[in-house]
Amino acid sequence: MGSSFIITLPFTKNKTSRTFVITGNIDGTDFLHLIRKYAALRPETIQHQRFFIFYKNGKCTTQPVGKNTLGKVPSTIASFLKLPNPQLYTGHCLRRSSTTLLADAGADITTIKRHGGWKSTTVAESYIENSIANKINIANRINQGDSCSSNICNVIPETSSSDSNMLINKVLPINFSKCENITFNLNINNVPF
Repeated sequence: MGSSFIITLPFTKNKTSRTFVITGNIDGTDFLHLIRKYAALRPETIQHQRFFIFYKNGKCTTQPVGKNTLGKVPSTIASFLKLPNPQLYTGHCLRRSSTTLLADAGADITTIKRHGGWKSTTVAESYIENSIANKINIANRINQGDSCSSNICNVIPETSSSDSNMLINKVLPINFSKCENITFNLNINNVPF
């Protein structure tokens, strides 16, 4: 396809093949152009079908990159960016991050299960449950008619010389009726801005 690349992973951890698609560009980065540019660097003498190959001494070799080397890419990037604990960034981080982005974009449980390759809904549900965008959507539904368009419109940070304080700018009324055995847990964290 001219406007997308279809990638098939014939061998995966759970012994099933996986297919995904790369399309277009995001924020000015043309992914299709980058893939074509990389593919053009491949030597014509390659005798295998593996896409990723080693780059050494200023040129691509014919040696394929294995799954363990690919799995270390997030750690290598984290080291380059001087992030703390780069060894904690694994290949699974890519799967987890893409699923979180998908959940935050409002994907349903079926889409998330397909994306992650899960048969059970348990793991997929945790991504939807922990999605900040989903929590904001729920809060907005509860507030019904709140005129704030910002996600954090009620809280204004104010700093003094001794500590950080949060001032509540607006308190929305919450009405409860016919309630029994109700418990509220309010967690207030001092997070520096």
